[in-house]
Amino acid sequence: MPFKLTPQPFKAAIKEVEVGSGDKAIKLGGEKTFPFYTFDAEMPNAPKIGVEISDLGFENEVAGIKDFYGDVTNIVEMAKKAAAMEGADFVVLRLEGADPNGANKSVEECAELAKAVADAIDVPMAVMGCKNDEKDSEVFVKVSEVLSGKNVMILSAKEANYKTIGASAGLAYGQKVGAESAVDINLAKQLNVLMTQLGVKPENMVMNVGTAAAGYGYEYVASTLDRTKAAALAQNDNMLQMPIVTPISTETFNVKEAVASEEDMPEWGSQETRAIDMEVVTAAACLASGSNAVILRHPASVATVSKLIKELM
Repeated sequence: MPFKLTPQPFKAAIKEVEVGSGDKAIKLGGEKTFPFYTFDAEMPNAPKIGVEISDLGFENEVAGIKDFYGDVTNIVEMAKKAAAMEGADFVVLRLEGADPNGANKSVEECAELAKAVADAIDVPMAVMGCKNDEKDSEVFVKVSEVLSGKNVMILSAKEANYKTIGASAGLAYGQKVGAESAVDINLAKQLNVLMTQLGVKPENMVMNVGTAAAGYGYEYVASTLDRTKAAALAQNDNMLQMPIVTPISTETFNVKEAVASEEDMPEWGSQETRAIDMEVVTAAACLASGSNAVILRHPASVATVSKLIKELM
């Protein structure tokens, strides 16, 4: 007997969230099916790729990243090049220089840079902090203010600072807010509930449910992504129906396989090849498990993952 395909779309859907404005604005989510199950239902919005740049530049990065930006040292000019990278959908400015234990840049300096970058590029923008909850709260409030009207993503609000960030970015200045939790579906849902109780609308939220580089406890990440998507669609859990954005680069470029030099580990081969492989494999796994957007750093990774998405769509 011939095989007859019977599509099985869900009645529930992932909420559609728009970031940016104008012709190059992007839409995340909107699907009624599991990742790339286009035989069950259409995915109206393909997963998107963000390119991460740091306010501290790329002095310590692998050769391919340095070569892409060449002699450019100005962060605004770097952002322009990142926006033009093959496969890039949006630019992510990571304000790691704000770290009180590092460069300790002032809130005003960070906001001024974010404004300059946003004004210089024609693609949507996201802003990441320095992972110091207290300083990030201060920075995100000011950044949200100076970027009012830009419709950017603020990544991210955590349980420790969601009230400050949600009230400023999501309510006062109309930005999109990322709710960040630590690889646990219950924590993800709890934070989303708290954010909505604060008044942030679900259509103005995305989730970062946490990640890890492939091989570093990644099975917990895959399980959390799978369970989150299943609860959102199969169980119609509206507190888990926000699109998922996963920062890949900050994880993969911190593990030994990506950062160990060829001098230290000659048996591992090319450091750059290792770094690209780690970024691509982790991004592909997250996309297959439910991410609606991934954040990458290496131009080869961005081009490869972009091609993968197009082939699967």
